[in-house]
Amino acid sequence: MKQTEVLLQPNPNARIEEFVYEKLDRKAPSRVNNPEQLGQYMIDAGNEFGPGTAYGNALIKCGETQKRIGTADRELIQTSAINFLTPLRNFIEGDYKTITKERKLLQNKRLDLDAAKTRLKKAKVAEARAASEQEVRITQSEFDRQAEITRLLLEGISSTHAHHLRCLNDFVEAQMTYYAQCYQYMLDLQKQLGSFPSTFLSNNNQSSSTPVPSVSASSVLASASASLPSVSNSVVTSGFSELKSSSGSTKARVLYDYDAANSSELSLLADEVITVYSIPGMDSDWLMGERGNQKGKVPITYLQLLN
Repeated sequence: MKQTEVLLQPNPNARIEEFVYEKLDRKAPSRVNNPEQLGQYMIDAGNEFGPGTAYGNALIKCGETQKRIGTADRELIQTSAINFLTPLRNFIEGDYKTITKERKLLQNKRLDLDAAKTRLKKAKVAEARAASEQEVRITQSEFDRQAEITRLLLEGISSTHAHHLRCLNDFVEAQMTYYAQCYQYMLDLQKQLGSFPSTFLSNNNQSSSTPVPSVSASSVLASASASLPSVSNSVVTSGFSELKSSSGSTKARVLYDYDAANSSELSLLADEVITVYSIPGMDSDWLMGERGNQKGKVPITYLQLLN
């Protein structure tokens, strides 16, 4: 249940706020989700560039699609909360607590019955035996009554499972609908972007009667690669190889931000300079990094060695 809440609302602060409003029996204020916010920023930027420009128009269309995805996300959260989370929470906070309480009472009744039977066995005097037998009858009756209550409650678990299974199916269908909507939205967006003219002159509000040939990114990269000496990759690779084969350390500049996945790794900030070195047995794609008193594994693809 908790992890479903995390999936539907990754922001812990928002979950706490919703919990507080729920306890106060008040409606939580409407909050713009991440896709909707991104969409609005894209639309604002597109209007600044100009809806009449290719880039501005594309930004606006992307923004509108992001906002539609945000709406679909909101519907997924609402549907999942009603059809899946709420029934599960009601069972855990209601029937499950009742069952747990009655089972605990049954255990206590059993202990009372065992104690009464033990006292009956130890009774020597006829009067004491009579009192013990009366106590056993009473505790046995209370135990049987509590056992019947607990049995009926536990027999209801099978119907509860069937109900939760239907709720789980509803949750899966809600996810299926959400992902299908998102796929369709992105497919439509891709078609819209593919219909834009392949010219960048319109972004500068310039017009030309001469048609501009369409040039793909792959052809541009291929021609650029052909005109550049193919030494950069080999230099970078040889630099890391030499560092791994030696026992020394060197300075490296961080190219991109990196969030550590666990305590053995070191988080990085773009453009900072750290000390790196290799240790025996380390994976070929990693180095040890140090920043002051902090150290941990860092991926070499995020680094640029400094001379």
